[in-house]
Amino acid sequence: MTTGDVRTLTVRAAAKINLHLGVGAVRADGYHPIDTVFHAVSLFDDVTAATGEPGSGPVLTLDGSDHVDLVDVPFDRRNLVHAAATRLAREQQRAPDVRVAVHKSIPVAGGLAGGSADAAATLVALDRLWGLDLEDQDLLRVAADLGSDVPFALLGGTARGTGRGEVLQRVDDRSTWWWVLVTSTHGLSTPAVYRRFDELFPTAPARPTPADRVERAIHSGDPVQLARVLHNDLEPAAFDLRPGLAELVSRGEAAGALRGMVSGSGPTCAFLCADADAARAVCSELRETEPARAGDLGADGAVLVTTGPAPGVHQVAYERR
Repeated sequence: MTTGDVRTLTVRAAAKINLHLGVGAVRADGYHPIDTVFHAVSLFDDVTAATGEPGSGPVLTLDGSDHVDLVDVPFDRRNLVHAAATRLAREQQRAPDVRVAVHKSIPVAGGLAGGSADAAATLVALDRLWGLDLEDQDLLRVAADLGSDVPFALLGGTARGTGRGEVLQRVDDRSTWWWVLVTSTHGLSTPAVYRRFDELFPTAPARPTPADRVERAIHSGDPVQLARVLHNDLEPAAFDLRPGLAELVSRGEAAGALRGMVSGSGPTCAFLCADADAARAVCSELRETEPARAGDLGADGAVLVTTGPAPGVHQVAYERR
């Protein structure tokens, strides 16, 4: 390449928690129907895409914050970033000659859809880097092919998801909600959690528990009302696979959180707090108590204050040299 040919573009994608996660019995196609309320929070990964050498294919590099363990992250087609670059290039009938650098603050296998966020960020970065100017519905279609959580990562904010989670409807959410997240460097496999759900609930109904009460609580803007109806059908399975999580939820609530729960398939736990001061107090209390219990949670996990709803994937930097 010659000077002036290298272009880099950085986009940012948010973690998600599920304010409601209703799970139905596994379908014939192997998927579980869900009725969920996705909620993006202010914990972000940054994805930087750069033009690559001809014939190089997608080249992926990773680094992360101290609380993120990257040891088991693949760098080949099993990685959703690699899959997103390859999939979009194939659809546009072009070579996937791009370098993608991911800086992760969202834990791996943490129930926060970090891999899905990175895939969504890759789609947006390459759409702009390659000058594709795709319509939103086209990006959402490609995102749905990559994974059930990827479309919401594009959208951000708060949204209700049905089907596998890929059918989205925005939820009018004008509040600022304060959360404390307790992460772990020791992830939980989402397929393993769903398998344990099937074992624990062999007679689960075909239709998942609806999210109507959570939607109404969001519209109220009252954190006490929302705390009362937070719900996660996967939580018993996560507790069974990682028993220390149930104790963690109890400790967070004892520290002053309105409600604690496992985020998605875990092991990250999310604690809803009344306001900013309450969130800082809960965070301080858990930071003092959690290091002594690192055997359950991961030696280098983190306790973080976040807010939601956070925006979907958005550009933060562009450079040409």
